[in-house]
Amino acid sequence: MAPSAGPGPGVLLIPSPWGLTSSFKQRADGLADAGFSVLAPDLNDGVVAQNEAEASAALMAMDMNVSASLIQSSLRLLRSATADPTKPLGLVGFSAGASWALWLAERLPDDCAAVVGFYGTQSLTFERARARFLLHFGGADDLVSDEEVALLGLNLQLAKREFRIEQHEGAGHGFAEHERPNFDGTTEAVAWRQTLEFLAETLRSDNA
Repeated sequence: MAPSAGPGPGVLLIPSPWGLTSSFKQRADGLADAGFSVLAPDLNDGVVAQNEAEASAALMAMDMNVSASLIQSSLRLLRSATADPTKPLGLVGFSAGASWALWLAERLPDDCAAVVGFYGTQSLTFERARARFLLHFGGADDLVSDEEVALLGLNLQLAKREFRIEQHEGAGHGFAEHERPNFDGTTEAVAWRQTLEFLAETLRSDNA
């Protein structure tokens, strides 16, 4: 999806295990309206979960090798369709999609300039990564522990990566997705504004 004014900086949008829900279609529209070229790979092969149990089942059924290949090929396809294919891209991921985004920043460091994660972690060292990171977590998340968030921050710090962790007080896992029980409109609006500002600052800078 490209902005009406033509191709802009690229953003790969990686959904949560709920699939390409209306929330993520709105996210893609919002990113395009903000001037970014957007691609959202469908890791669920067309399945859209209706509840937490179906989302968990979709995640458990996922072939990680196939998903990794799809995500990497999507990133390369998107890069060729941006305003400047020589420049790296932004990644925005939710839940397991955030874990994929963090993995991709380490796997393909030359392709990734900015990573935004919503309530997802990784235990990587990030020694190869070159991106800047903005990481959103809910203060009342029952799936991502404080220890996991702390380890992620420590690994980024040890790797001397530039990062910011936003702890949204009182928000639960899935707070930024309209379909999920923990959706919090006020927190979502704040986090999404921070995300757009971060992407604009990073991807439109001379260093991106």
